[in-house]
Amino acid sequence: MRHLVTVAVGLAMLAGQGAQTMEQRRAITAGAPPIGPYSPAVVAGGLVYVSGLLGTGADGQMVGPDVASQTRRILDRMTEILEAAGSSLGQTVSVSVFLKNRGDFEALNATYREYFRENPPVRTTVVADLLNGALVEIAAIAVPKGATREVLHPAGWVKSPRPYSYIVRTDDLVFLSGLVSRRGTDDALVPGLVDVQTKTILDNATILLKTAGVGLEDVVQSRVFIVDDLVFDGMNNAYRPYFPTAPPARATAVAGLMGSDFFVEITLVATRGEKEVLGAVVSPSLPLSTAVRAGNRVFLSGVLGNTDANMGDPVAQTREVMTRISRTLTSAGMTFADVADSAVYLTDLTQFAAINGVYREFFPSAPPARATVGTRLVSRNAVVEIMMTAVR
Repeated sequence: MRHLVTVAVGLAMLAGQGAQTMEQRRAITAGAPPIGPYSPAVVAGGLVYVSGLLGTGADGQMVGPDVASQTRRILDRMTEILEAAGSSLGQTVSVSVFLKNRGDFEALNATYREYFRENPPVRTTVVADLLNGALVEIAAIAVPKGATREVLHPAGWVKSPRPYSYIVRTDDLVFLSGLVSRRGTDDALVPGLVDVQTKTILDNATILLKTAGVGLEDVVQSRVFIVDDLVFDGMNNAYRPYFPTAPPARATAVAGLMGSDFFVEITLVATRGEKEVLGAVVSPSLPLSTAVRAGNRVFLSGVLGNTDANMGDPVAQTREVMTRISRTLTSAGMTFADVADSAVYLTDLTQFAAINGVYREFFPSAPPARATVGTRLVSRNAVVEIMMTAVR
């Protein structure tokens, strides 16, 4: 495998590194403050991480009853935030869209195209529960103005009829759109159960990554969305052979997809440099690493906090999640002050304030960017899962 080293990093590494400077990690506070303990955006390690944004106006209320109005408000707000961060909408490399209703997909796309007319970023779109009655939430990653942003397209593949690119490459990373079971040559559905669909996705990912000059062995982060926890084992059985050693960090959530025939969608990020696996194996049966280092970034897998003692308790589970994340960060020579981006999957959004109370304790100032959505989890006893990216 190319550029692959497996290590366990000791506490001594933490002692040998100083706190990250403001030039390396900078929280952006443009516009109205967010409704939770997260920054509108964080600049860190040559990327701009934009929090999941809702279509709220200056008064905190939704700007309209339809997805088009809310999408337009979000992308206008994102433009403002990116400009404050030294970037622009045109420098966006990856977008995550969470829709309340799958039926709003075409209306979302029609508005989205107005903002990304040429060489759009890669994108993942799934159905999730959203806060405050929102119809759509959008998070993004961008590079600063003047930085490398290359949109690539595999030979022989049809251009995507949807407003996203398959591949965007930066100086050190390769981002892929969320992939479902379609043929690249004609965009047609490849039918089958979750094992067939997972294989189709990862075969396609192999082609896309090769187009960008990397391979599956270089993947550092994977986000998997499945439509039912009952297909989790089937997905893993098909996924595992593609990552026989040093698998990427991964989070898996249960969410709706943009088509009733799809069982799974997978989004990948790969490094163009060295890849270093950190920590112990999460579980012999799960093809994922606790964390993966690529350059100055550490990608952490999604972490659950359910135990026999805290079943159904969002506060206790969130505290356990953050404790486990703290151990991983320490082993990587980092702290919560280095976290730039976070994704929170919460099974019950009425517990939003409760989990924020714990989360805020670990980020008393300049918290990371964050998206929070309501999904089911693959462990039915878990109520929260958190995935983070740290930069030093």
